[in-house]
Amino acid sequence: MDDIASRRAAASAELSARTGIDEPMIQALVHGFYDRVRKDPLLGPVFDSRISDWGPHLERMCAFWSSVALATGRYQGRPMARHITLPVDGRHFDRWLALFEQTAAELCPPAAAMHFIVAARRIAESLELGIAGHNQTFLRPGERLSRPDEELMLPERAVAR
Repeated sequence: MDDIASRRAAASAELSARTGIDEPMIQALVHGFYDRVRKDPLLGPVFDSRISDWGPHLERMCAFWSSVALATGRYQGRPMARHITLPVDGRHFDRWLALFEQTAAELCPPAAAMHFIVAARRIAESLELGIAGHNQTFLRPGERLSRPDEELMLPERAVAR
């Protein structure tokens, strides 16, 4: 094993030992979370407008969370590029975080849940800042992305495919 791979494996093992997170837990969290997202009146239509085959998406999200939570390097994508044009604002991120935090708290032991939640909060903030910048909006520290309703996918505006 080369030096980078052995350091990654050691970091992953340490994170797993400290938090209790393993691949089956990641899979349960990802599938449980997206089950909720798909039923949610605010988030469901956003995802349904972009994802037709959920199997590959869930696999990608398991790889993503494995990379985030355990530093495995399984995910090699560019999340910002996939999210930058979404018709969302701070309301969507608040709901995404609420569902994620609820799912993590219900499915994971406390140390694991907190590890996932801290990462999810950073990810949501980064994506919100990226979407704001893409839409020519500069957010000051603590400021949230707010867009006119007509630019967003909201429950009353969702259109079935």
